[in-house]
Amino acid sequence: MLEDYQGVLEDLDKADVLELDNAFTLKVRGDVKKDLQDYQGALEDLDKADVFEPNNAFILRTHGNVKRWLKDYQRALEDLNKANVLELNNALTLKTHGDVKRMLEDYQGALKDLNKVNVLEPDNALILKMRGDVKRMLDDYKGALEDLHKADLLESNDAFTLSIRGDVKRMLADYQGALEDLEKAIVLELYNLFTLTSYA
Repeated sequence: MLEDYQGVLEDLDKADVLELDNAFTLKVRGDVKKDLQDYQGALEDLDKADVFEPNNAFILRTHGNVKRWLKDYQRALEDLNKANVLELNNALTLKTHGDVKRMLEDYQGALKDLNKVNVLEPDNALILKMRGDVKRMLDDYKGALEDLHKADLLESNDAFTLSIRGDVKRMLADYQGALEDLEKAIVLELYNLFTLTSYA
């Protein structure tokens, strides 16, 4: 919970030595490796955990999330479909499910998932900007603008939100508003790039 993922990993490695092939240790270690962007290592642990604890919603959801990061969208969808059956209306499963469908250009399916998450977490800026992007792809510019405006109020100065909102405003012929959002997005992206290179 303190996001000391490296420290967690060290503890889990010790636990794995003391008690080999423990499903709980393996699935948590897989989740931690995902957060550390060790996606292949995460898959190995999750595959082992799945052998000892099949049809576990947490394992399937994390598996699907890892495959999403690896851009293996079709196989991610298979895992997330199973997780969704085992544990209905889990916000994290629905969010990842919706994002995978968005990447597969199933915008209606993505919208259905993201609408469900929005009911569960109405003030989640990430969900609002994802849904705004999906609505943009479905040509629902008014709906997209509402979501993106709310996302901007909850999490201001986000380059993704501003760039998508700028494009929506362009489609609505609000060229001045579009220019303002897009210029802010460019400045933020340049600042983020400068910060990353300065502290690398």
